[in-house]
Amino acid sequence: MGRIINYEQTPALTKQLKTMGKRIVLVGGCFDILHKGHIEFLKRSKSQGGILVVALENDQKVRELKGKGKPINLEKDRAVILSNLSSVDYVICLPYLKKDIDYETLVKQIEPDIIAVTENDPIFEVKKGYAESVGGKIVTVVARLKGLASSKLAQGINKL
Repeated sequence: MGRIINYEQTPALTKQLKTMGKRIVLVGGCFDILHKGHIEFLKRSKSQGGILVVALENDQKVRELKGKGKPINLEKDRAVILSNLSSVDYVICLPYLKKDIDYETLVKQIEPDIIAVTENDPIFEVKKGYAESVGGKIVTVVARLKGLASSKLAQGINKL
């Protein structure tokens, strides 16, 4: 079972993991209604050989990204669900991050060896730059599964 930490604990976590010689794999996202695409993404990210750290967007950011009525599950609940997956080692509950520089700061605090992404990630090049800025690399671990999105699942549930 993974551990849930807050953003302020990130530098101490990084120092501890790096001192122990651990490789850090970083992923990020909303993970609102967990589905098999999320599970596969997390498993394949973990298989890159390291400690899997999930940077979890807060409720305000999810609402901004996904729209009114989102998230379905509150951040604390999403964090608990993720932390109970065998592939997840740490969940970082993010504060509201407004700008790219905020995410760049996060990456510099975590110093991941790998940032894992899905195929056709819309900000692949940005994430690649972040990874390279700390001596890491970006790895595409899984293709996006067509028709699988938390928002589509929510629409189906609402129709019931």
